[in-house]
Amino acid sequence: MFFFRMIFRSFSRQFKRRLLIAVTVCLSATVSVAMLGVVFDVGDKLNAELSTYGSNITVQPKADAVVNDLYNTGGDANSNASGTSESDPTTFLKESDAPKIKTIFWAFNITNFAPELNIHADVNCASESVDSSSCKASGVPIVGTWFAKTLHMDSGESTVAGMNDMRSWWKLDGSWPKDDSAQGLIGTTLASKLGVTKGDTVTLYKTTVDGSRNKQRITITGIYDSGDSDNNAMYIPSSTAQVLANLPDSIDKIEVKALTTPDNDLARKASKNPNALTQDEWETWYCTAYPSSIAYQIEEVIPGSVAKQVRQVAALQGDVLQKTQAVMVLMTVLSLVAAAIAVANLMAASIGERGSELALLKAIGATDGAVSRLMLAETAVISLVGAIVGALLGSGVAQIVGHVVFGSGITMRPMVFVLVFVLLTLTVLIASFSSIRSILGLKPAEVLHGR
Repeated sequence: MFFFRMIFRSFSRQFKRRLLIAVTVCLSATVSVAMLGVVFDVGDKLNAELSTYGSNITVQPKADAVVNDLYNTGGDANSNASGTSESDPTTFLKESDAPKIKTIFWAFNITNFAPELNIHADVNCASESVDSSSCKASGVPIVGTWFAKTLHMDSGESTVAGMNDMRSWWKLDGSWPKDDSAQGLIGTTLASKLGVTKGDTVTLYKTTVDGSRNKQRITITGIYDSGDSDNNAMYIPSSTAQVLANLPDSIDKIEVKALTTPDNDLARKASKNPNALTQDEWETWYCTAYPSSIAYQIEEVIPGSVAKQVRQVAALQGDVLQKTQAVMVLMTVLSLVAAAIAVANLMAASIGERGSELALLKAIGATDGAVSRLMLAETAVISLVGAIVGALLGSGVAQIVGHVVFGSGITMRPMVFVLVFVLLTLTVLIASFSSIRSILGLKPAEVLHGR
């Protein structure tokens, strides 16, 4: 009973100091759980955030890809016919093969894709409200694509693919066209040049390979501002562009938006030559959502294609992810260091104030080990309470960070809590070590006589 009364009186006198230890550990746990929670989930969040600014994989006919590599032309997934050349493509992929992208191993990581047929046509305005004398343009870039096309897969699942989501950063005055219709979007530069507004009708003229002259009336449903040279183009449904150019089931590019894992040494090695990988490396690479492995699998299902990652987007994702994770890990480390210093100082002060009590315990027979275990037990209980409260607060802070920065919540993985509790345990033990050593130097006779 005497032992328990000593503990009770000690807790009463040392309440403020113990409270400070609990608060210190709580704050450290809050920062650690919040930062590590974001670190473990930030990869997908950043990929989702950056993918809103365009595709990160582009698929082309193999012949076009070879020419691009030889002459360093094209290759940007966000460019179209308005970006580089006024010539029409001469090699094509089949539009009917595009849905096969959703059948690869990483199909669920493919968040969107859109095929394109990039051609050029002459434009005349057909609306009476427009001055026909100035409403003419030759060699206008026309992009035939999907806008929000519903695909019914062989697995029984359905998915929606198209430009509506691929160009989410566009400023659109009007509405998106419907697929398989005679509707279209026009860029601000071209609209200004032609004097066209939404609701007007324009007529496209196209001379095909066989020499025939085709025409197609297009109703403008909206005017978009992309912020780049794309503003000089017109987007229409792919089926309409194929009829205009007499190129049935033909496309010359597919833009793919995928959630990917940033490249590392293995991914870079595989992107140069997958055949150079060992069997174990191959399995690891193929079963990891690297841009290069997703691109490789797309090539497997689309005949005659070459799929490449957009290097600028991939590099940006990797750099931003590494820097973000480094900052958050640094904040976690600093919070743990601060907690260790604070706990060590508070314990040292507590032992100094309780020297007579500890000396008395040693005088009545308590060993150095027993007294040390008593102090560690008290600190452990206080730290555990602080850690539990801090873990709850840290989870809340992580959600706030997720919603403010990424617009969605953070998935808190159990590993985060396990890791934080292990780190805090080590921190408290290290902080307690120097303080516990002073107990070994206590001499009951000297302390109790006030020496």
